[in-house]
Amino acid sequence: MAKGNRNRQQARAKLAQMRALEARRRTRRRWLAGAGAVVVVAAVAVAITLGVTTGSGNAASPGPVGSEGVPVPDAAPLASTATSAAGLPVDGISCQTSEQTLFHIHAHLAIVVNGAARQVPAAIGIPGAQTQNTPHGPFIASGRCFYWLHTHAPDGIIHIESPVQRTYTLGDFFDEWGQPLGPSQVGPAKGHVTAYDNGQVYQGNPRNIPLSAHAQIQLEVGKPLVAPESITFPSGL
Repeated sequence: MAKGNRNRQQARAKLAQMRALEARRRTRRRWLAGAGAVVVVAAVAVAITLGVTTGSGNAASPGPVGSEGVPVPDAAPLASTATSAAGLPVDGISCQTSEQTLFHIHAHLAIVVNGAARQVPAAIGIPGAQTQNTPHGPFIASGRCFYWLHTHAPDGIIHIESPVQRTYTLGDFFDEWGQPLGPSQVGPAKGHVTAYDNGQVYQGNPRNIPLSAHAQIQLEVGKPLVAPESITFPSGL
């Protein structure tokens, strides 16, 4: 074989080896990049989980069971009832001398501000509320009138007791309470609002969350975010 042919064959063989080596290097770089992405995604997921669960101890450490058989948050009220409606209709909701039971359901509301729980006070929707003491704490037994949405105890239970069946919303309840509610404010607390409806993040204005039977609603203002609270509705609620 001529010397020139041997040189050309050797050059082609060396080029093939170099190409194979470069192909292996590219494969290894792609594999490392993919593995790094998986690690980053996993780290983010862990961080989110820790961000939620770490804060849950601050907010959802409920206090003792109250007069309705539901835990009462060991915390200050989000706001007083001083601005609550005094008897005039609100959002088409009247205040009547007796509770209406044609449409009678209950929902639960939990509120968290910067990782700490806040109470939903008793007597929202009950002007002139009269408190009755029970072995498990206070209970609002009577008042001048009852709005169709009201609270008897500071446990977050919203009573929907209406002469007509319709969809009431969290916005209706806050309007009775006389407190603002929106994507960046819950009562006097301002900041980004994360809302949960039955354990799922609610996409949209929290005012529009429906008060459905046994709905479990949680509003969180600011951070850290905490896991949604879940209660067991006692018999009768």
